[in-house]
Amino acid sequence: MTKLTIPWLHRFAFFLSCLTVLLLAAGALVTGTGSGLAVPDWPLSFGQFFPPMFGGVLFEHGHRIIAGTVGIFTVCLAFVFWLSEPRPGVRALAIAAVGIVFCQAALGGLTVIFRLPTVVSVSHACLAQIFFSITVVLALVTSSTWKKPTVLLATEENALLPLPALCVLVNIVFFLQLIAGALMRHTHSGLAIPDFPLAFGHLVPRVFTLPIAIHFAHRLGAILVVTLVTWLTIRIYTRQSHQLDLVANAGALVGLVLFQLMLGAFIIWLRRPIPITTIHLIVGALSLASSVALTAQVFRLAGWRPFSSWGLSATFTSVSDNTAVKGVT
Repeated sequence: MTKLTIPWLHRFAFFLSCLTVLLLAAGALVTGTGSGLAVPDWPLSFGQFFPPMFGGVLFEHGHRIIAGTVGIFTVCLAFVFWLSEPRPGVRALAIAAVGIVFCQAALGGLTVIFRLPTVVSVSHACLAQIFFSITVVLALVTSSTWKKPTVLLATEENALLPLPALCVLVNIVFFLQLIAGALMRHTHSGLAIPDFPLAFGHLVPRVFTLPIAIHFAHRLGAILVVTLVTWLTIRIYTRQSHQLDLVANAGALVGLVLFQLMLGAFIIWLRRPIPITTIHLIVGALSLASSVALTAQVFRLAGWRPFSSWGLSATFTSVSDNTAVKGVT
C-alpha cells in the first residue's frame, strides 16, 4: 500500500502548498489594495455567495473563494492521510493543518466583524505562514527524497551551537521577522522610514514614533536573519558537505533571503508598489518554509526519534564508522 499511496500523497501535499502560495498572494493583494472591508459582512458577501466582482470586492471575495478552496483541499488531504499514511506523526501534522484552517477562518471573520483590528489581522497573517510551512513539510516527508537511504550528520566539534539548535534559532528569528513585517503592513508603517539603507540619513533614526519603531525593528530583524542564515549555511557547507540535500536547501534559502532584501529596498525606493509588496510577502513565506524544511531534514539526520520514525525505515549510515543503522518506525 505504501508504494501506491505515498507518491499520490506527495503530489496532493505539493499541490496544496502551491495553492497556499496563491492564497498568500491574494491576501497580500487585499491588504495592499486596502480591500479588507470592501465586503462588510461575513461569512456571506453582501448576503450572497457570489456578489458582483468589481473593485475591492474582486480582491476580498476572491480571497475568500481561494481560502475556501484551500480549506476543502486541506480536509480532503487530512482524510487521505488518515486512511493511507502509515506514520502517526505525519497523520497528526495533517490533522493539525485542518485545525489551523478553521482558526484562520475564524480570524478572517473577526477581521471583518471588528473592522480590521491590528492584533487579529497580524495573527491571521502569521497563522497563514505557519499553515504554509506545514504543507511544505507534509510535501517533504512524503517525497522520495525523504525516504532514500542517507547518512547521519557528521560529528561537529567545538561548535558554539549544535546544528539542530542553530536551525531552531533561525526559524524563531524568521518568524519574529514575519511578525514585524505583518505589523508594518497592518499599521501602515511601510514608509515610516522613507530612505534606504539609511534611516532619515542616519544609521539609527534620531526620532522614534510607533510606526518608525516598527519599521526600524523590521530592518534590524532583516540584518539578524541574514547573519544567522549565513552562519547556518557556512556550517552546512563546511561541516556537512556530504549532505547534498542540506547543501541544496541551504543554498536556496540564501537565494531567497537575498532576493527578499532586494525587494525590501525596492519597496521603499519605489514607494510601496503593490506587485513588489505582494512578491515580498510570498518570498518571506517561502523563506520561512525553506528554513522549516531544512530544520526537519537536520533533525532527521541527527537521529531525532520523531523525524527518524518518519523515514519509513530508510537506512541511515554513520559518517564516522560507516555502519548502517535502520531508521526507527
